[in-house]
Amino acid sequence: MKHILTILSACILLGCASNEDGEKQYLLQGAWTLQQIDYPTSLSDTFPHNGRTFLRLYDADSTLYECGLTQTASAMIVVPDGKCNVTLIDKGGGEHLYLEDDNPRPLTVKDDTTVVIQQNGVLYTWHRADNIAKEWSTEIHDIIVADLQREGQRSDLRSYVLSAKERQQAGYINWLVGMLVGAAVFMSIIIKMYVSKRRLTRRLQQQLHQIQENHEQRPAPVKQMMETMEDEFFASDDYLALQRRISTGQRLREEEWSDIEEQIKKVYPGFSSQLRSLHPMSELEHQTCLLIKLRIAPSDIASVLARDVSTISTVRSRLYKKVFGQKGGAKEWDEFLLSIGA
Repeated sequence: MKHILTILSACILLGCASNEDGEKQYLLQGAWTLQQIDYPTSLSDTFPHNGRTFLRLYDADSTLYECGLTQTASAMIVVPDGKCNVTLIDKGGGEHLYLEDDNPRPLTVKDDTTVVIQQNGVLYTWHRADNIAKEWSTEIHDIIVADLQREGQRSDLRSYVLSAKERQQAGYINWLVGMLVGAAVFMSIIIKMYVSKRRLTRRLQQQLHQIQENHEQRPAPVKQMMETMEDEFFASDDYLALQRRISTGQRLREEEWSDIEEQIKKVYPGFSSQLRSLHPMSELEHQTCLLIKLRIAPSDIASVLARDVSTISTVRSRLYKKVFGQKGGAKEWDEFLLSIGA
C-alpha cells in the first residue's frame, strides 16, 4: 500500500510539476517554525515558549530537516533533530495528503504563510519563517547534515550556536572588501583614463609641432602662392555670397555645409583631416570651426547656428582645453585654427 501511494504521488507531482514559465512551484520549500500545538483534549501549547520553538527546513517538497531553535538578540541556538523524506499530494480544495517517510500526515493550507499538519490526532500549526530562511537556512541545513553524519546513535542532544554578531561582522567585512575592490577598480579606470589622455595630449602636441615646422619650412614661393589663393578665395563671388547669407542669420542646409567643407579643402587641403584628428567633435563644434576658418565673425556664427554669442565663445575655449589640455581663450583657439590646414 505504501508503494502504491508513493507511485501515485509521484505521478500526480509530475503531472502538476510546471507552471506557465516551466518552473516548478513548491508549497513547503523554505523555513517553517512551530506556532501552536492543539491536543485532542482541547489543551494547546503556543510557541515560541521561553524563546524556544521548532524549525523545519524543506528542500523543495521532498526532504525535511528538523531542529529545535532558540533565538536571542545576539545568537541562535540550533539543536538538530534529524531529517526525513516527504511527499505532498494535492487533493484539491486546500486539502493535501502529506507523507513523512511514507507515513501519512493530513495537511491543510490555511493561507500562504500557515499550514496545519495532523499527527495522531494532534494538530501542529507551522508558520512560514522567511526571515530565517533568508538569513540562516544555509548554516542550519549544514549543521543538521553534519550532525547526522556523526558516528553512533544520538543518545544526547548536541547544540550549536550561530552568532548574529559574527554574522554582522562578516557582512561588514564583505561590504568593506567589496567597497575596497570597487574603489581599486575605479582608481584603475581613472589612472588608465589619465594615462590615455596624457598620451593623446603628447601625440597632439607632436602633431601640432610638426604642422608648425612644416609651415615655417615652406619655401617663400609656396607661401606666396598660398597667400594668393587665400586672397582670391576670400574675394570670390561664392565666398561673398556665403558671407552675405550668413550675415542675415539664415540657417544652412546639410548640403550647404558639405559644400563649405569642399570649398575650404580647395584652399586648405589638410584642414579637414587635421581638424578631425585633434579631438572627437560634436556637430556644433565642427560647424563652429568651419566658420572660424572662413573668418566669419563670432556674432554671425552665433546667428547662423541659432546660439548665443556666449555659447559660441564657450565652445571655442572648451575646444582649446580639450586639445591642449590647458585653459585657453576663444581667440587663442581661433588663431590656432587659422594656422593649420595648408
